[in-house]
Amino acid sequence: MKVTDHIKNSQGKTLFSFEIVPPVKGQNIQTLYDNIEPLMEFKPPFIDVTTSREEYVYINKGPGLLERKVTRMRPGTVGICASIKHKFDVDTIPHVLCGGFTREETEYVLVDCQYLGIDNVMALRGDAMKHEQSFTPMEGGNNFALDLVDQISELNKGNYLHENIDKNFSSDFCVGVAGYPEKHFESPSFNSDLQRLKEKVDAGADYVVTQMFFDNKKYFDFVEAAKTIGINVPIIPGIKPVAVQRHLTILPKIFRLDMPEDLVKAMEGCIDNRAVREVGIEWAIQQSKELMEAGVPLVHYYSMGKSSNIEAIAKEVF
Repeated sequence: MKVTDHIKNSQGKTLFSFEIVPPVKGQNIQTLYDNIEPLMEFKPPFIDVTTSREEYVYINKGPGLLERKVTRMRPGTVGICASIKHKFDVDTIPHVLCGGFTREETEYVLVDCQYLGIDNVMALRGDAMKHEQSFTPMEGGNNFALDLVDQISELNKGNYLHENIDKNFSSDFCVGVAGYPEKHFESPSFNSDLQRLKEKVDAGADYVVTQMFFDNKKYFDFVEAAKTIGINVPIIPGIKPVAVQRHLTILPKIFRLDMPEDLVKAMEGCIDNRAVREVGIEWAIQQSKELMEAGVPLVHYYSMGKSSNIEAIAKEVF
């Protein structure tokens, strides 16, 4: 079922969903299942599965010799989506990236999703590789999330990359995109970033999931600004509970976001990561309750494969 249909069918009730990362290549999927299992109690309508782009690894070939190879350390997004869908009878949403994929490879991924009965995809540009100063598209790939949304929309119309094929069927994907309550770090201004979001919606995006934020006012202001310029699709808030002390410096640096002073002081007063985790859970509970009171369609949690803190939050609010 499409995300937009899940929201319509909820009749105003706030839904619960979460996001996981595939296991590192060579690891068993059972650990992932074990982390998903406790969260099924809260009846998520869907589960997001992230996609990792390629990265370089260096293989020791002998004295003084290193061979650089390109690999994907967390492959299997579509396969994991199919497996979770089958095991837990829940919709799954694969993340589809511009970075590291040609348009042809993207079409193959979308066709696989179509065959597997996957109705939703999250269209993202993806990050720069670790050695890059800024994002560089793959030759033959999409430059921006807008281009990716365009490609998916064309496939929904039955327009494949190569028109000299016999076809009697088109896809019907529900397309999600990312939104940034505190603007994308590469955007020159909040308003220009908001305009890019409107372009994605105008191109066919059906819903928005926000980047993490720790101040609900940032989300409420973002939604109001989006509505003002004509963005009328559901905007789903994304929440990440802080869990370790280093989140205090890493999250603002990586995601270019502000952390409220009350949260900073509470984390600085923690003697260990166990105390930080409890602070993160309580902060996310209060965020979630306020968002639900405001009538958000769904609260989406960035679990990163660890479920215990998400479970503690969900027990209090769902």
